[in-house]
Amino acid sequence: MEKTTPKFWQSKLIKTSIKGSFLRLDPRLLWHNPVMFVVEIVSVITSLISVSNLIYGGPFLFNIHISIWLWFTVLFANFAEALAEGRGKAQAETLRRAQSEAYAKRLLANGQTETIPALSLRKNDMVVVEDNDPIPGDGEIVEGVALVDESAVTGESAPVIREAKGDRTGVTGGTRVLSGRIKVTITANPGETFLDHMISMVESATRQKTPNERALEILLVGLTVLFIVVVGTLAPFGVYTGVKITLPVLVALLVCLMPTTIGGLLPAIGIAGMDRLIQHNVIALSGRAVEAAGDVNVVLLDKTGTITLGNRMATDFIPAAGIKNEELVEAALFASLADETPEGRSIVALAKYRLDRRGRDIKPSPEAKFIPFTAELRMSGISWNGREIRKGAADAVAKFVQERGGVIPESVTAAVDRVAREGGTPLVVVDSTRALGVIYLKDVLKEGIKERLSQLRLLGIHSIMITGDNPLTAAAIAAEAGIDDFVAQARPEEKLKLIRKYQAEGNLVAMIGDGTNDAPALAQADVAVAMNAGTQASREAANMVDLDSNPTKLLDIVEIGKQILMTRGALTTFSVANDVAKYFAIIPAIFVPFFPMLGILNVMRLSTPNSAILSAIIFNAIIIPLLIPLSLRGITYRPMTAMALLWRNLVIYGIGGLILPFIGIKLIDLLIVFLHLA
Repeated sequence: MEKTTPKFWQSKLIKTSIKGSFLRLDPRLLWHNPVMFVVEIVSVITSLISVSNLIYGGPFLFNIHISIWLWFTVLFANFAEALAEGRGKAQAETLRRAQSEAYAKRLLANGQTETIPALSLRKNDMVVVEDNDPIPGDGEIVEGVALVDESAVTGESAPVIREAKGDRTGVTGGTRVLSGRIKVTITANPGETFLDHMISMVESATRQKTPNERALEILLVGLTVLFIVVVGTLAPFGVYTGVKITLPVLVALLVCLMPTTIGGLLPAIGIAGMDRLIQHNVIALSGRAVEAAGDVNVVLLDKTGTITLGNRMATDFIPAAGIKNEELVEAALFASLADETPEGRSIVALAKYRLDRRGRDIKPSPEAKFIPFTAELRMSGISWNGREIRKGAADAVAKFVQERGGVIPESVTAAVDRVAREGGTPLVVVDSTRALGVIYLKDVLKEGIKERLSQLRLLGIHSIMITGDNPLTAAAIAAEAGIDDFVAQARPEEKLKLIRKYQAEGNLVAMIGDGTNDAPALAQADVAVAMNAGTQASREAANMVDLDSNPTKLLDIVEIGKQILMTRGALTTFSVANDVAKYFAIIPAIFVPFFPMLGILNVMRLSTPNSAILSAIIFNAIIIPLLIPLSLRGITYRPMTAMALLWRNLVIYGIGGLILPFIGIKLIDLLIVFLHLA
């Protein structure tokens, strides 16, 4: 297999990031990263001293080397941030192309349509979208059903069904109707669409720092100020003791003491975390939510459309005693031809499959009278050649049979009870007064949901299914999906109350939903994930939107949240340990000529004081680009306890961060001596 170039090492992206590294040298931009801002200031100072040495004499070669590597330190840190943002902006350009040059068929008051640019649409406009038409903007389907290609937004090649009157009414601008005809009410003005928000978030131009990131930044600023004070006191100390310490050497000491490694990589870690969500087709509308996802320990999942496919599907036919299965299936097929509900269509599809028939093989006589399904009748059917075939709710069909002098046999009643106990929906099929059997409708789990929920349990996350269904149905679905707990017959206010209860107990709660009735609970949850295929109200209430409408994506969201926290913690540990090692290089170099007893600290046996200082500065600079892949990719997450994670960090990034500089600085020292640079 041909090896592909990692996404963050593409040549075009590298060139753009290098340019961005220099543009970020603007102090008005760099001051947002206080550690690197201080490094830039001292770089300017040492550069001016080097120029002065060149003109008036002095250790020009040594000072210019210090200056160059200080500038590289700033540029490498800028490069990490530019590279992280550049990945997002490249994706944004792809998304922006989905908005351009699109047209819409706006519905006029007289029933006619006019073709206008999609960007001219306004909220509440009605548009008609037909075969192969792009959907011109975010909206809700008010009429019709269509097969929609959402690959331009989600990256998924499999088309999906969107239809009016349900929780699958939401459509996104930039997607395309493959077949069908729908009327869509536009729900957002240009610049306010979901794709616009997505582009904005991908570009990370307005990315807000998370609380954890701000806290770490405050710590880094505090350490920087502390070391500035410490280094600043060395100048008068040197005068008092007779130790001659030049300003470039003090600057080198300051930069080696400061936490420059984590200071340079901190912005890139946060941006890369958002980018990893984008790669999983999840848009985070809040940086706080991304971070909170790493600490979630309770998750609430709506059943319909989240755990299950959304509509109950026909899965089996149960014939009555003495009735052949083929007779039941054929009657169910004819009785459902006029049923336009998703359940009715699933019965027709299953019956055709069982009978091995195609649509053209089903030919009722022209005199046949179809009875469509209605909420009042609660059944559908066909009357033809003296036969009255009906299919519907058990009590409605029983009444139909009783009115004609018949009764429902015990075998059918028993089948109805069994299906209900198993959490399914039984539909009875009759031919006049003859009960033929039962159709088994059930909620169908989304593919992979059970396996992913078991993985959540391994992460220590308690899963709860909330549904408006009766307890029997809820219990059956919960058992099949592997849910830890469930709440049946839950109204919107009960979902909200449940989230508040868990939050009051100190839990961080994630909620996944797709319906309008989920909106209040989504607004309350710490991490609120709405399905992109859901309603506009649910998407507006959430702080994350899953473009694939796949609830199993929660595991990816949690892992990415944990990755961000772990990566930040690991690189902070590495940075602190790294600095400790550099003390053994630069402090002996400064003081050994005047205090020989400090030579014991020169454990690396560095050649000269100048080579020791320069080696430490060079290592301090080059370690930043070496860690860029790790900061962008994130640390691989494996389920483990907090204590195990702490020890793993200390061993790999603590001890590793302590040993690596000793090796690296020594090798650089040997190279400097070999090249006669100091």
